Amino acid sequence: MQQLWHTVHYDLIAKAYIFIVDDQNFEVNANLLSKALQITPEVSDHPFTTPRLENEIISFINKLGYSGHLTNISGIRTKTPHASNTLGNGVRMLILLSSSEKTSGSRLIPESPKAHRVTDKMAPRTGPLLHFILGFVLLASIKAEAATKKYQFDVQVSNVSRLCHAKPIVTVNGMFPGPTIYAREGDRVIINVTNHAQYNMSIHWHGLKQYANGWADGPAYITQCPIQTGSNYVYDFNVTGQRGTLWWHAHILWLRATVYGAIVILPQQGTPYPFPKPDKEHVLVFGEWWHNDVEEIVKQGNAMGLPPNMSDAHTINGKPGPLFPCSEKHTFAMEVDQGKKYLLRIANAALNDELFFAIAGHNMTVVEIDAVYTKPFTTSAILIAPGQTTNVLVYANSAPGRYFMAVRPFQDVPIPVDNKTATAIIQYKGIPDTVLPSLPQLPSPNDTTFALSYNNKLRSLNTPNFPANVPLNVDRKLLFTVGLGKSVCPTCINGTRLSASLNNITFVMPQTGLLEAHYKNKKGVFTPDFPDKPPKAFNYTGAPLTANLFTTHGTRLSKIAFNSTVELVIQDTNLLSVESHPFHLHGYNFFVVGTGVGNFDPAKDPAKYNLVDPPERNTVGVPTGGWSAIRFRADNPGVWFFHCHLELHTGWGLKTAFVVEDGPGKDQAVRPPPKDLPPC
Repeated sequence: MQQLWHTVHYDLIAKAYIFIVDDQNFEVNANLLSKALQITPEVSDHPFTTPRLENEIISFINKLGYSGHLTNISGIRTKTPHASNTLGNGVRMLILLSSSEKTSGSRLIPESPKAHRVTDKMAPRTGPLLHFILGFVLLASIKAEAATKKYQFDVQVSNVSRLCHAKPIVTVNGMFPGPTIYAREGDRVIINVTNHAQYNMSIHWHGLKQYANGWADGPAYITQCPIQTGSNYVYDFNVTGQRGTLWWHAHILWLRATVYGAIVILPQQGTPYPFPKPDKEHVLVFGEWWHNDVEEIVKQGNAMGLPPNMSDAHTINGKPGPLFPCSEKHTFAMEVDQGKKYLLRIANAALNDELFFAIAGHNMTVVEIDAVYTKPFTTSAILIAPGQTTNVLVYANSAPGRYFMAVRPFQDVPIPVDNKTATAIIQYKGIPDTVLPSLPQLPSPNDTTFALSYNNKLRSLNTPNFPANVPLNVDRKLLFTVGLGKSVCPTCINGTRLSASLNNITFVMPQTGLLEAHYKNKKGVFTPDFPDKPPKAFNYTGAPLTANLFTTHGTRLSKIAFNSTVELVIQDTNLLSVESHPFHLHGYNFFVVGTGVGNFDPAKDPAKYNLVDPPERNTVGVPTGGWSAIRFRADNPGVWFFHCHLELHTGWGLKTAFVVEDGPGKDQAVRPPPKDLPPC
């Protein structure tokens, strides 16, 4: 069980407690000066996710530890008309509890994501209550103070059973997938990671920008050395200017096969979603499962110079579903009420597969990608690459029954993949488990037409509240070619092994953190001379190239001036084979201003760019045999990893990093490293 800790300050000189309850979370304010303690439980477990009757509210308040007994509520005001005995959406309740004694102090209280209870141990009783004042105000009328959310992550080995047999896997807090992190925009998040496993560990908070704070970003040997067995490291960061669904995962070896979980960032108090408010929310994280130990499988593949064995199943929330053997009990199920709407927060944590996702009998409305709101559009299926997140609204308006949700790979090249379908179930309330679910109609595995059409529908909102600040002028233009190749390997079959490269450079991982080397000006760790374009132009997507496949090797980084605007064109090539590549940039969002099939034409293609409302992402899917153009402003100083999010290709060297120089301002330089930064 994950454990969260919050500091409750109590200062009763003001002679008051304030309890604030709304439909998404509750807060305990310790005094009239609003020293806020914000507690964000799992939304699905919270007692106020739907309107409640007066007696339910009274019961809930009495359970908060009030020493007397509350019997009625009066003076209800709501944002919109509701029945007089109902707590409606869009309101918050203030309970003012005054005390006759003066005291002050603070203490730590634990928060379980399954139970939230304020007791006398949390806020000590200081005398009889003088009176109650009950009222309701609009959400926008009170601004909550930013909270600090603290999590304890214990990395440990746990036995987990899937596909008819158990095996030891690396987990966080014994959970698979790991715990979901909840926060609000503006919160501070502190996560203490203690490593009890036999592997070194680092964790990346995928999509969080970590402004000037790369020390909290997580990729091993890029922004930190790994957390060694028996050691710990505290990731301390602010959630600034972001809201939506992201995710976290191990960022060393292939350990993210089992070490991953979701991040849910709720909007600031009083800020509604720019789409119809859901009645309930659910997290869906897609993954992969191997029968055998993943690290051993990778070692075997590397020893032979060949790709490791593909996974044996895909999973939804760690469960493959009943189409796999011994998996009836390993099926995620979601109960819905007829007529209600649901927000599904989806993350693709699979290591090597882009995935199609669909729900039998239901369409989906896409409202967010990579924690950025989009212009809503309705679709029967979505495509999601490793590293990406997507939020969809689903209306439970079909005939009551049981329906499969299903994922399977997008197979864009003629190479073997785990093409089995993972399933979960949507079950309407009152429908028995004996009713057989129906399967959705997924796109065919090689449906590139659907893939291109789906991605072309993605658009930023570009409204006054959520503008698309696309750089219109470019200071630095880059062209990175993506290719597979070969490297010398005396112990491998035929004396070579497969490799991958950007601009014909296979990245060599250092033995110390690149950010620390940059910050301390250490010599000999990397060179800031990654080329802006490939060494030689050629017909990138023509006939397959099978000669001159050997790449150069180096720890070469691209140096970028602070606050400069950058355009990067990522070009797939037919070195060995064309293939789609999901590229992730740490520390930034970017705008995908253009995508095309074939070779990028610098004379003609920029005229087709979307500079008005392009999708804003942190992970872009470069199409098979095509290109993607992204733009961003380099306003986040530090060393930021840029890599393919197919773990197979990352391990082969398909990666580099940007060194963004410090700016002239006081807060435009990389912060000093934390004292507990792990040593190498």
